[in-house]
Amino acid sequence: MATGNLTNILRLLNTEGIGPVTFYKLLEKHGDIETALEAIAAKKKVVTTTEAECMIADAEKKNVKIIPYTSPIYPQQLLQINDAPPVIYALGNIELLNYPYSVAVVGARNASIAGRKIASRIAYDLTQADVLVVSGMARGIDAAAHKGALYAKQQQGPTIAVLGTGVDEIYPLENADLYNDICRQGLAISEFALGTKAQVSNFPRRNRIISALTQGLLVAEASLNSGSLITARLALEQGKEIFAVPGSPLENRAAGPNRLIKEGAVLTESAEDILNVLSMTANRQIKISKIESLPLDKAENNVNISVQNTAEKTKSENVNLLDLISFEGVDIDVLLRTSNLSQADFFTQILDLEFSGKIQRQAGNKVARLK
Repeated sequence: MATGNLTNILRLLNTEGIGPVTFYKLLEKHGDIETALEAIAAKKKVVTTTEAECMIADAEKKNVKIIPYTSPIYPQQLLQINDAPPVIYALGNIELLNYPYSVAVVGARNASIAGRKIASRIAYDLTQADVLVVSGMARGIDAAAHKGALYAKQQQGPTIAVLGTGVDEIYPLENADLYNDICRQGLAISEFALGTKAQVSNFPRRNRIISALTQGLLVAEASLNSGSLITARLALEQGKEIFAVPGSPLENRAAGPNRLIKEGAVLTESAEDILNVLSMTANRQIKISKIESLPLDKAENNVNISVQNTAEKTKSENVNLLDLISFEGVDIDVLLRTSNLSQADFFTQILDLEFSGKIQRQAGNKVARLK
């Protein structure tokens, strides 16, 4: 798209009182964006060409791509909703925007350790099976899902984070390292202009984007009044598959997923449940790393496990990674080779230790034991 057209889109979109729905209604009424701008300018102050060009220049300095709805790389699934953002700001690998298979993973911010583990493990296994994980980079389930995806594919797994801030703003700050990893291996996107700070009203708005980008949505933990259930309703309206991890009826964080299951969501205990519903296993073989990560009774239904492999797996599961991690830090690749664990078992233990507060990630692809 020509820069001039992008300039005019930004002028109209950033004029006070104009959101996505109004933007498209104005185009429909006036026929083109230039005529719409002229009509609005007669009634209110419109963002100037200079101001819009400064927005574009600022994005270029920060390596952020501004992708308008008219661009061929704009996500086609996103265009299916009537309030699709006229532009999205993207930082990272923009080729992920039209990834063939994707699933959203959402849930409680105050998630339990068990909830974070299952979300991370499912995200890891989905990514290993070439399904892109999309989430919102919030603390709790969102962060766990992103981490699981990033650990997959020998720590090169992609993931998309849909932000409720400008794409150049990190929120929450505790996820700064996660944000940097996502931008390096995956993609961070937002409909909000650069520099937009966290506002309560922005996070429910971004949820429609999370659901629209995917073929299905998984809720791991959520209360009945949570934003995750709102996202699930949006996904249902968009014709997406809904998945939910069941939990104890005594646990408030399980109330949301349990309700969704009662209403017809797919009860989900592993990535295999999602892959089966998406009919992916019927068209191609699930990768061996995916099968290895299943409980043994389920794995035996999919592959023939020899006595030797079973013995090796049992032996590897007895390795205590914490004993191999120093307080000064150790390179993850070195740790993987030293442990003799399979990749799936290794990263499961790493994530368990991280979520339990026993280790922490360090710069330079290292992990260190916490005192």
